[in-house]
Amino acid sequence: MGFTIEDMMTVCASRYRIKMEAGGLGWSNSISWIVMVEDMTILHNFAGKDLAVTTGLGFQEPSRQLALVKELSRQGASGLIVNTGMYIMEIPQEVLSFCDENNFPLMTVPWDIRLFEMIKDLNIRILLQGFTDEQITGALIHAIENPADAEVSRKELLPYFDVDGIFQVVIIESGNLDTMDTVERRRLSFQLQIYLESISHNASFFYYDAAFVMVTNAIPEPDLKEILHRFVKRLTVRMPDRKVSVGVSSPMKDISQLHLAYQRARAAMAMAAQTGKNLLWFDEMGLYRMLSLIPDPALRREMGEDLLRPLIDHDKSHGTEYVRMLEIFLATGGSVKAVAEQTFTHRNTAIYRLGNIRKLLGSELDDPDERMKYRIACMLLHTP
Repeated sequence: MGFTIEDMMTVCASRYRIKMEAGGLGWSNSISWIVMVEDMTILHNFAGKDLAVTTGLGFQEPSRQLALVKELSRQGASGLIVNTGMYIMEIPQEVLSFCDENNFPLMTVPWDIRLFEMIKDLNIRILLQGFTDEQITGALIHAIENPADAEVSRKELLPYFDVDGIFQVVIIESGNLDTMDTVERRRLSFQLQIYLESISHNASFFYYDAAFVMVTNAIPEPDLKEILHRFVKRLTVRMPDRKVSVGVSSPMKDISQLHLAYQRARAAMAMAAQTGKNLLWFDEMGLYRMLSLIPDPALRREMGEDLLRPLIDHDKSHGTEYVRMLEIFLATGGSVKAVAEQTFTHRNTAIYRLGNIRKLLGSELDDPDERMKYRIACMLLHTP
């Protein structure tokens, strides 16, 4: 996902004698640009994923250095490089500890390194990686939209992915992404990518069809689960006011199956949004997996409503909850006790109302096939 701290350390560490001092677990942070920072006022221009570089001129006091890394971390910066040897001789322990605790990369370069040359070199590498990322995004979208042209996608993506390997799609929706302006959406995208720890070149992150999409390749599912659970946890803490719904596809083998992975991730994301969950895996949706992949949402609802029409009409005209009572009854294997408890009614009242439900449906609900038919109808009403 872009030019990362790991890339920088791999290709430039020896040339510029860059040393990782703390926050090494943030190695996968992507870098959008390199920005010189000599006072705190410039930080309001940060868009996220910027890598800050300072000579330390305005941060000679340890308290100022700690304030700097805290604000950079809060802003979603990729990390900080300190040019040591003149204004800052040694990084204070409290600053190192903060960076380690927050996985915020803190690096140093010696004073004799020409910062202008280093920054120019790194920004050129970032630009080139940006062009590559755009090509990868285009090829992935082509694979999603044109599964019949799988060989075209395979050829374009072969230098970057194991195209014969395992792919999974993660879709992140936040309700109003399509109404944001480009700058605001890009800022949010950068923040989300920072929170996706430990994912770099075996994944691609992009905006598509009113949601953020991440395509992962050859990441073991247990590792992906851990990454996404940490991602949701960090979102809850750092962005408490933003409701996010995340859907994850089944693992699918070969780039030719990417369109199926995308459809499954979309279905999981829609179900997560409807049920109020932050994170939902398609493979954990049970029977909803099949129902959610019926391509016509109007047809899904019609199929459910047609079978349950007598109860729906009775609920509307009499203010009852017969559809909900039937759902509980079928979901609990025919438990009258569960119906009474979950609808806060007396057991005898529940029995009476279930009798009315049977009459309206014209079924005693004793036959397993009959129960399954109505169970599916109830589920169709809730399938997004």
